[in-house]
Amino acid sequence: MTVEPTISGHRPARIGPGRFILVVGPSGAGKDTLLGLARSACADNGDIVFARRVVTREASSFEDNLQVSHAAFRQALMRDEFVLHWEAHGHCYGLPRAIDGDVRAGRTVVANVSRTVVEATRRVYANVTVISVTAPPEVLAERLAMRARGSDGQLADRLGRVVATAADVTITNVGRIEDHAHKLVEVIGGVSHIEGWRPR
Repeated sequence: MTVEPTISGHRPARIGPGRFILVVGPSGAGKDTLLGLARSACADNGDIVFARRVVTREASSFEDNLQVSHAAFRQALMRDEFVLHWEAHGHCYGLPRAIDGDVRAGRTVVANVSRTVVEATRRVYANVTVISVTAPPEVLAERLAMRARGSDGQLADRLGRVVATAADVTITNVGRIEDHAHKLVEVIGGVSHIEGWRPR
C-alpha cells in the first residue's frame, strides 16, 4: 500500500491568511458524521468552506465525495488540479485547487485528510489546525463492521494502520455525538453554539 502524500505546485511562501482545518483519524472514528453535523451548523457562514474530496471510490451515505475513475484521477493530476493528494487502501484522494483561493481570501477551509499529509500541509499553509478524531479500538472495529462498505478493503488492514500525528485538538468520539460536533464547530470557529445542542 502506498500512502505517500504530495503537495502540488511550486510555492515559495506559505499560503494565508485564511485557516486550513485538517480533520484526521482512523477509519471508524466517525469523522464524516461529525463533519456532516458541523457543515450543517456552519451552513450560513460564507467564510467557512468544507472541501469536497475527489476519490476513486463510490460516494455513499458516509461521505459525499466526488467519485472518479483511477484514469480520470491520473488525468487530473497531470492537469495539476489538486492542491493535495494521497493514496490509501487502494484508493486515490485529492483536494481541489480552489482551496488555495479560499485560504488566500481569508476563509477557513475544513477537510478530511490522511494523517500522512499533516506535516507536508503545515509546510505549505500558514495557519493549519489539526483536529484528531479517535475512538477506542473496540469501537472502531464495531463501527467498521457495521459499515461493511465493500470498497473499504480489509478490516484488519484499516484497524492495524498506525500513523503518528501531532494534533492541536483531540476529540474522542464516544458518547453523545452532538457534544463532539459542538466541539468541532467551536474549533472551526464558525458559530458560538449549535441551536438546541448544549454540551453536558
